[in-house]
Amino acid sequence: MDSRFVIDTSDNRDYMYKNGILLLDFGRRFPSPSGSSYYLGDNGLPLIERPRQTWITARMAHVYSIGKILGIDESEQLATQAVNGLTGELKDHRYGGFYSGITINGQTLPDKMCYAHAFVILAATSALLADIKSAKDLLYDALDVFDRYFWDEKEGLAYDNWDITFNRLDEYRGLNANMHTVEAFLAVADATGDEEYRKRAGRIIERVIAWAKEYNYRLPEHFDSDWKAVPDLNWDNPADPFKPFGATPGHAMEWARLIIQYAKSTSESGKQTDEYIKAAKDLYDRAYLDAWNADGEKGFVYTTDFEGNPVIHDRMHWTLAEAINTSSVLYRITGDKRYADDFSAYLEYLDQSVMDHRYGSWFHQLDEKNSVIDTVWPGKPDIYHAFQAMLIPYVDPSVSIASAILNR
Repeated sequence: MDSRFVIDTSDNRDYMYKNGILLLDFGRRFPSPSGSSYYLGDNGLPLIERPRQTWITARMAHVYSIGKILGIDESEQLATQAVNGLTGELKDHRYGGFYSGITINGQTLPDKMCYAHAFVILAATSALLADIKSAKDLLYDALDVFDRYFWDEKEGLAYDNWDITFNRLDEYRGLNANMHTVEAFLAVADATGDEEYRKRAGRIIERVIAWAKEYNYRLPEHFDSDWKAVPDLNWDNPADPFKPFGATPGHAMEWARLIIQYAKSTSESGKQTDEYIKAAKDLYDRAYLDAWNADGEKGFVYTTDFEGNPVIHDRMHWTLAEAINTSSVLYRITGDKRYADDFSAYLEYLDQSVMDHRYGSWFHQLDEKNSVIDTVWPGKPDIYHAFQAMLIPYVDPSVSIASAILNR
């Protein structure tokens, strides 16, 4: 195995760091004049005709705040521009919260999305740690809105979408938004010391582990307003970018890492922590067995049914990023060489098939033969997943990434 892909070698550390810097360089053209993020094309140039979306802007604020903590040139300026986009044209000054996005004609996209608001919180915590102007106000504004409209204290879970006026709550409930809520809440606890948000993250995780056990660790993604699973949602549109049919192995990987982060960050120890780690390993193992090289070609299939059969064979870059993260974290906490070997295999595949060595960043979607396609994700809209995958393997797995890098 090429030493560049072997964890803890000097070559691997150098490979990960250099590719992280290259990702920051690729994404630097994202800001519109107002700061909200353009959707980026294959070569990193803005696709200005596409909406400037809040979740992409927040992700860019997050990664360039980390860039500023790392001392990378231009990162402070870019993070500041993204924060200005979130506090400016993407903020709803009439009804509160944040629009889903803005069209090229200046029209707002419908609905207020939990998914987007969770990323605003994550971005604000990273910007706060990076000492970006207005980050503190952005964070507490976003938390106030989330607490009032998206957090369901009774269920210990997050709602999904409201209409733009916060008068009508959609009946759909989903795990994707809750997953990024956990990520955001853990980041808040780490950045501010407010442990209430860590407790909330734990409540979500408890529900997710229960569902994982019920479904043999193939997590249902979609639920009705009573939190009853709707496993056949979008069976006729299985490649939906946010609500795909079936189980999503990449999310199982991501949940596994967040469960570990939560477990290792609390004062709990012994049997309960061991149970969290076991759940994380079971989620990882199921995703690996169902999805990695599942159809005879390298890579992770996007989705499976609830028997583990591939449904959408396309390879999404973010699934690979989360597999890199979680394999490294499992290796750190268990010492099991199997996870280090997985990490190496993922990086080799990344370098051979997913990393764009011509224009930069990672191809966001490949077909089952690992040819680049764009039916779900045209272009390379942001660098969040890829950038984090270059950093998480070498930071404390019990701490959110921006806090871990600041304090290492």
